[in-house]
Amino acid sequence: MRSYHHQKLYDSMRGVDNLAAGQGKLFVVDTQTSTDGSPGVTRLLVATHNRGKMREYAALLADLPVEVTWLDAEGIVEEVDETGATFAENAILKARVYAALSGLLTWADDSGLEVDALDGRPGVYSARYGGPSLSDEARYRALLAELLDVADAERTARFRCVVAIAQPSGAVATADGVVEGTILRDARGSNGFGYDPVFFVADHNASMAELPAEVKNRISHRARATTEAKAILAQLLSSTPTE
Repeated sequence: MRSYHHQKLYDSMRGVDNLAAGQGKLFVVDTQTSTDGSPGVTRLLVATHNRGKMREYAALLADLPVEVTWLDAEGIVEEVDETGATFAENAILKARVYAALSGLLTWADDSGLEVDALDGRPGVYSARYGGPSLSDEARYRALLAELLDVADAERTARFRCVVAIAQPSGAVATADGVVEGTILRDARGSNGFGYDPVFFVADHNASMAELPAEVKNRISHRARATTEAKAILAQLLSSTPTE
């Protein structure tokens, strides 16, 4: 792991103008040998400490020539303050910081729930809605309590995800995905994590937490952002830059 002073690195990247520089531009990947020596395989850091999210991405990226690792496996304990006003700003910030810390091509996302009756909240605060120490269940129950008097027809919501892929140099590209739904009045299902048990997907007549993993990995906001990001990553891995 590279020796960087985290605060200095963070301060150098926190401006919105700096975050936006280079967004959407493709770049040539510096090929790195996988830990088992497999030829043509690039190590890809998924910037998360969340085991549920890591499992989803490992499955979604299984068909690419990458060796997926994550923050815990790399011994990275630094946390990035998500100071962006949008999911894209936060994803870019995390991808750039962790790419510089690790020296690896880095995949980061920011995602969350937007509830129309709450003017888009919890939005970028989804992961810490109600307080940073709450469990997933306590968090979605706090949301249900806030929506107690909201009529069923007005409980529309969406999960949104933005993926950023960054080089240690700071070059970055982004992709996004959305899935529409409504907020249930009580939790259903035991799969998934976060707000999945209270997010109802009408096309499947099920909560996100009731969907089999293979279905969720096809229709979720993270899956849709990943589909777009995988196309970008495949082009990067082929070392074919575009203007």
